[in-house]
Amino acid sequence: MTLPIHRFFVLALCALGLPVTGAAQDSSIRLGNEIPPEVDTIYERGLAYLARTQSEDGSWRSRSEHGITGLCLMAFLAGGEDPNFGSHRHHIKTAIRSILLGQETDTGYFPNSMYHHGFAMLALAEAYGVVDEEMLWDGTEKEGTRRSIAEALELAIQLTVTAQQANRWGGWRYSPTSTDADTSVTGCVLMGLLACRNAGLTVPETVIETAITYMQRNTASSGFVAYSGGLGGGGESMARSAVATLVYAVAQKRESEEFPAALSHISERLDHEETAHTHYYYYYMAQALYQGNPVAWEQWNRGHAAMLAEQQASDVSFPGSYGEAYGTAMSLLSLALNYRFLPIYERF
Repeated sequence: MTLPIHRFFVLALCALGLPVTGAAQDSSIRLGNEIPPEVDTIYERGLAYLARTQSEDGSWRSRSEHGITGLCLMAFLAGGEDPNFGSHRHHIKTAIRSILLGQETDTGYFPNSMYHHGFAMLALAEAYGVVDEEMLWDGTEKEGTRRSIAEALELAIQLTVTAQQANRWGGWRYSPTSTDADTSVTGCVLMGLLACRNAGLTVPETVIETAITYMQRNTASSGFVAYSGGLGGGGESMARSAVATLVYAVAQKRESEEFPAALSHISERLDHEETAHTHYYYYYMAQALYQGNPVAWEQWNRGHAAMLAEQQASDVSFPGSYGEAYGTAMSLLSLALNYRFLPIYERF
């Protein structure tokens, strides 16, 4: 299996005993314009909050919600934290262990919804290849429970494929056995699969194409993206248009009619304020603009960083609709394009 060049670079630094974090934070490696001054402060404080509130088992909020743990894990990795020797290596290691040990051994499912399954897949795929897995385990786990990241991802991919095959729309919804689908869950799961594919794992092309087709059927020429059931349902949501823009870009579908439509829809509304699930919107809007319209992303990013600096609570968290860990992780990840360390944050 061939690892992407950036992963060989990181592993080489680790092998030589060089600090990955230090190399990563070098401003000469950061692409684009100068980082807004608030970003580093927000990020450092946010990571401190996540480190302080992580449970002993490595999870955040609850062991049954692996997607939130995955998002918190990505927040550390996205800030350039060295997963093997850095100051937050323990938090990264225990988060990965929590996700691996929480996977259903017989099905490959990361409970307790396909949202969590998708985010857990994405997080493990981003950790795969840069984490020394010999350092993950400390001998306290039960015999036979150890599983490599690759093994966990292969099982998760199979569960995802099986769930799609049973879904009449070709997408996913909350349960692996759901027969209906929506563009929000489908986009989340699809990003997990694309990350696995980018990491060198086998993902059937037909699965990607079928899911993309479902997203296209729900994308209007205006760039509006329906929630489910075709273009008539779901109400307006900038977040869904951002999700669609992102998956088209990462899946190499920029030549499709739907990509420029969705991208224009979000690029022309940079001052939009999402009233529901705001952190979810921040997370996808940042990535979609960065992938599709770097100039618009630069403008949005400056205003977004200033806004988050005002919103960060006195305990340096970001309260969210699913708790402070979720709100904090999503807020940090919406700023992480300034650093560009996660493989999924590379421009495709």
